[in-house]
Amino acid sequence: MRTSRSSSVQQALAERLKEIRKDSGLTGPALALACGWSKSKCSRIENAITAPSEQAIRDWCRACGAGDQAADLVASLRSVETMFTEWRRLEQSGLKRAQEMVLPLYERTTRFRAYTPGILHGLLQTRDYTRSVLQATQRRRVAVDDVEEAVHVRMERQEILRDHGKTFAFIIEEASLHHGLGGTEVAAGQLTHLIAVASLANVSLGIIPRGYLRHSMHVEAFSLYDSAQANIELVSGYLQITQPSEVAMYVSRFAELSADAVNGAAARTLITEAIDSLG
Repeated sequence: MRTSRSSSVQQALAERLKEIRKDSGLTGPALALACGWSKSKCSRIENAITAPSEQAIRDWCRACGAGDQAADLVASLRSVETMFTEWRRLEQSGLKRAQEMVLPLYERTTRFRAYTPGILHGLLQTRDYTRSVLQATQRRRVAVDDVEEAVHVRMERQEILRDHGKTFAFIIEEASLHHGLGGTEVAAGQLTHLIAVASLANVSLGIIPRGYLRHSMHVEAFSLYDSAQANIELVSGYLQITQPSEVAMYVSRFAELSADAVNGAAARTLITEAIDSLG
């Protein structure tokens, strides 16, 4: 069943194709003739009654002299059914399966970037911190209790950090060092682990200090898989963005956030201060 979000994406795609046709000066029947289609096909596509195939989009753009726009529009089409995933649908069989499903995406990514304003990214988490996060998630929205199995899968996924053919860049807010998830002992272990992970040659960690006169705005947590896909975490689910122009916006935003972050010794100082504040 199509969600309202996917319907709106299809509608936007239909409107963009209509604009391309009008800009070219072609009528609907003329475009249909150029593409070898029935006269009604253009109308059905432009009114979002029928979703175009990838080849139809390419043919449409070619006939209208807009072949350079085809790749972006094809990515929009692919996102119609896949861009939004509800947590309850993803996690209906438990948290373990949800953790396993994302592993292939990490495996084929060579340059990974992530911004997290609150909970630390899964690749940075200790076992105890992960357990605290997933226990809270399970209590809130998941009927199946397979937290320990899910924790194990996430810990195994972290082995990907040892692959020196890949690079990882993380930007976090300083406030995330102080929320104390899981209690003092868990928090202390997590912060110490953060220093260790940041010391890996293929990992960079930037921290945006509290009270800093920043240039970048707070945004939702997001991850970048090369420059091919952006995943954005929402309260109800997450978005998978593959449209090149939209992914580029998140690449740009990550660069802005990076410019506001401190790294290296300055970042370690902030983490050490957070450890000391635990008492």
